[in-house]
Amino acid sequence: MHAKVIRYFVEVVRAGSIRKAAEQLHVVPTAVNRQILNLEEELGAPLFERIHNTLKLTPVGEIVLAHARGTLREFDLVRQRIEAMRGLRQGEVTLATTAGLADAFLPAVVQRFREAHPGIQLKLLGLPIAAVLRSVSEGDADLALAYDVPGTAGFRTLFTSEWPIGAVVPAGHPLTAHATTVLAECVGYPLILPAPSLSIRPILDAAFGRSAINVSPVIETTSTALMRRLVRQGGGITLLNRLDVDEERQDGSLVFIPLRDATLRAQTLTLETRAAQAPSPAAELFANHVVTCLDELLAT
Repeated sequence: MHAKVIRYFVEVVRAGSIRKAAEQLHVVPTAVNRQILNLEEELGAPLFERIHNTLKLTPVGEIVLAHARGTLREFDLVRQRIEAMRGLRQGEVTLATTAGLADAFLPAVVQRFREAHPGIQLKLLGLPIAAVLRSVSEGDADLALAYDVPGTAGFRTLFTSEWPIGAVVPAGHPLTAHATTVLAECVGYPLILPAPSLSIRPILDAAFGRSAINVSPVIETTSTALMRRLVRQGGGITLLNRLDVDEERQDGSLVFIPLRDATLRAQTLTLETRAAQAPSPAAELFANHVVTCLDELLAT
């Protein structure tokens, strides 16, 4: 299939309508519609069902979509490898990650990478964990960085690291009098806990349950940035891993106190890519940079 047809078709699938796809492609809707109709005529079968002003892929459309995405991935890989052969420090990398990592860990990582490789464009997608993995498997992202990723076929792990959980408190808090603490001591203070939808919460709930500790958080939120801000303002304490609060730990605005409870396991952070094909040169370069930054933090 012609490259334009592939681009138009994939964009229609993403946008869900001819009009929205045309806006993204900066063309008139009739141009997009004509390409889709020509493709359907060539294949001898409809690609979409029109249901209540929305487009739904037919079984034939699903087959064509898989082919189109694979073709675009292969073309992008070829283009980036040619650029690498020419010595052009250019390319594009898409990283799918969770909102907490995008807010706490990645800003400094991205800044360092951009300073070293200004010709490479980065796209960072903050998504729920299921969507993080799906974006990589479907080819919308090159890399996935997330905690406690379930073992899934079709992925290759590039790096794994363990990040113990601790109490996060403001400077001068009574818990800072000791190098470590336990969950039983934490519940004596107002607790600001991650919402159940975050990957850290089941770990905490399991540890509280095994230790027979009743918990009544004063605040639950999906935003680790909000947790840290509330702790800085004196609204209570929270429970996160060290990577979540590394910036505040270094500037002294928050203190991370490791939890020594035997019932509490660490969070596992992994960097993943598709197993079916090697990352592009730009993606591999960024992946190596992320691993270097994580190694540096683990060594501190």
